Order: sequence, then structure tokens, then C-alpha cells
Amino acid sequence: MTRANNNVAAHKRHKKVLQLTKGQRGPRHLRYKVANEAMMKSLHYSYAHRRKRKGDFRKLWIIRINAAVRQEGLSYSKFIDGLNKAGVEMDRKVLADMAVRDPNAFSKIVAVAKKA
Repeated sequence: MTRANNNVAAHKRHKKVLQLTKGQRGPRHLRYKVANEAMMKSLHYSYAHRRKRKGDFRKLWIIRINAAVRQEGLSYSKFIDGLNKAGVEMDRKVLADMAVRDPNAFSKIVAVAKKA
């Protein structure tokens, strides 16, 4: 029985791995074995960090809101508590964007939170 080779499939697989590791340093984008390990690790990191990114953005929004609220003479926790008591339902993403792009409207929201 003749030996069946796997040239086409193996070549395609190697090309796919090397394409995914393009831009990495040293043998990580040149040699298949090293590139395959680098690809597996980077795909694992990208999967795990897609979930981590959500928390990173929430931290960023809280930092931005805190900085803007402190200029108005209030702390972040008192601001959020005031918003909850006033019944204002705005998420942190919108509040952070408003603090950066529209300070006048944000100061009105801070006034509502101070009143409550």
C-alpha cells in the first residue's frame, strides 16, 4: 500500500498559523513550532481578556466621573448615592462621556445629586 501524504493540508495549516503570528518578534513568526505555541497562547489571552476588558472600562469610567465630580465639590460615592436617591438611572459609561464632552450638562446632574 502506498503511503498517503498530507502535504496540502499541512502546508495550509502552517500558513494559517504563520499568518496569525505575523508581526511577532524573532522565531515566533518564522518557525512553525514556535509560532504555533505563540498563537495558542495569544488566542487564550485574547479570549480571557475580552472579559477583563469590561472591568477595565468600568474602572476608567469611575475614575473619570470621580475627577469631574470632585471639581464640583462632591465625592464619587456621595454622587452615586445622590443619583440613586433622586431616581436618576444613568449608567457610568454615559456619565463619564458626559463629564468629558458636556461639562455643563454634567454639572446640572451633579446639582440634582446634591439636592437628593
